[in-house]
Amino acid sequence: MKVEVWSDYVCPFCYIGKRQLEKAIKDSGYEGQVEVELKSFLLDPNTPLDAEESVYTSLAKKYNMSENEAKKMTNNVAERAKEVGLQYNFDIMKNANTNAAHRLAKWAAKKGKGPELSERILKAYFLEGAAIGRHEVLLKLAEEVGLNRQDAQAVLKSDEFAAEVEQDILEAQSLGVRGVPFFVIDNKYGISGAQPQPLFNQTIEKAANEAGLKPKLKIIGDNGSVCSDGQCDL
Repeated sequence: MKVEVWSDYVCPFCYIGKRQLEKAIKDSGYEGQVEVELKSFLLDPNTPLDAEESVYTSLAKKYNMSENEAKKMTNNVAERAKEVGLQYNFDIMKNANTNAAHRLAKWAAKKGKGPELSERILKAYFLEGAAIGRHEVLLKLAEEVGLNRQDAQAVLKSDEFAAEVEQDILEAQSLGVRGVPFFVIDNKYGISGAQPQPLFNQTIEKAANEAGLKPKLKIIGDNGSVCSDGQCDL
């Protein structure tokens, strides 16, 4: 079974939705049987490459509100993030152009490190306030997940994978995607946004059943632990 996910690295609900999808796959017992493909989406391709504007300032301009109102809005998002185990820090976040990050993630996927790099970029931006639009930051993150710095630098200095990023965006447009995250499950079902967890669970379960997948057997231990494939999670 395949799940395609359109997202952007500066979209707070994309990281939340990613965690919800991961939980749905794990809880349903289909880990290892679901291929997740991350697709590119640029919320604001016109963001300057050297952007230094705070998230509060950027949101205030975008939605024609005060920075205090923007802070209140992000507080609600931060609370939602906590529900899935993410500690967002909007105070240190700055706006960023994510085109280079998407191109590098495409290259990382070719090297078998796509999920690792994407997760590291999201964590760096939302939890650490990293300037993910800058090449030096992306190179550091690539190294941290085991990718070759010189090869990564060559990708960033070129226009490699720009066509692949553009193709993802055009595909999203053809599907009528207006915002992210957007999930397409086995070319049958779509989920728009970080919806309530039960919707993810039910959709994954339904698609998996139709695909003929069999969930891994789970045995509940005497102490309430969940055991699967020789391992127990308390």
